[in-house]
Amino acid sequence: MQEISDKANAVLEEIKAATPANTDELELFRIKYLGSKSVLKDLFGAMGQLPGERKKEYGQLMNTLKASAENKLEELKASFENGKQTAKDIPDLTAPGIDIPLGTRHPLSIVRNRMIEIFSRIGFVVAEGPEIEDDWHNFTALNTPQDHPARDMQDTFFLSEDKNQLLRTHTSSVQIRMMESQKPPLRYIFPGRVYRNETISARAHCTFHQVEGLYIDDNVSFADLKQTMLYFAQEMFGRNTEIRFRPSFFPFTEPSAEMDITCTICNQKGCAVCKHTGWVEIGGCGMVDPAVLENCKLDTKKYSGFAFGMGIERITMLRYQVNDLRLYFENDVRFLKQFTSAV
Repeated sequence: MQEISDKANAVLEEIKAATPANTDELELFRIKYLGSKSVLKDLFGAMGQLPGERKKEYGQLMNTLKASAENKLEELKASFENGKQTAKDIPDLTAPGIDIPLGTRHPLSIVRNRMIEIFSRIGFVVAEGPEIEDDWHNFTALNTPQDHPARDMQDTFFLSEDKNQLLRTHTSSVQIRMMESQKPPLRYIFPGRVYRNETISARAHCTFHQVEGLYIDDNVSFADLKQTMLYFAQEMFGRNTEIRFRPSFFPFTEPSAEMDITCTICNQKGCAVCKHTGWVEIGGCGMVDPAVLENCKLDTKKYSGFAFGMGIERITMLRYQVNDLRLYFENDVRFLKQFTSAV
């Protein structure tokens, strides 16, 4: 009994004499004497070793000890809150600040801004539209009626049973909105996100980004389209870039063409990206079909125009030699930090 009591009294004296110098030491005091594994826990456990007639006396001593520890802790807390701080508690105001690393733009945003900047130099203005579209603006007005086989070219996410509400499959729907609401001359580009029900892979995704363009005016010809596309290709990929057009089909343009550029990776020597042809497809284009102009109540005898469309992911892959477009959507900092805000 004497040995246990002496140990308890020694702890009591330690508590009374404790003088933590700062808040860190105060926390160590709390843990040592009032924590879940404190020295008091062992002392309370020693009560089972005492005879019954001495337990009351020892219990009173332990209650005093615990109360002293709690009172001491509250007293010290109050003193620190009232401004009793040591040099360790006061921050060094002369110390240099912590560097906050600057982020960079996403590669798709870099290329999108670059494309907008290039086309803006030759008079194209940005226009945007809703991502949830109706059948008229996404299909019918673009010369694709209900029974038209061109609807099979795209797998659509429909949002209503009557298939009138859907996620747009291209930004061509904004072209219709501009032709309905504006009078020629029209010279717009339409950047935005589009959706198609496709299997996700290194070359395809269910959501991606496009930049489409539209020019409607008097006497617009295919030569104007070709010169516009050549200007864009050389500004984006370099002055030595060449282009070629291959006949194709789109329901809203006639004639239509796929546009290729000389491979920027192998310089037309042949590689896996260009399938050893020296050419890489970057988009589609063509003269606006007169039926589309009529749907928007434009005079086909007076006006003509061209339209084009390119995938931003595709352009970014070619510019930065990215071999898997899924990387754009994974938000992996190791991938994103490789890009700077300038192109």
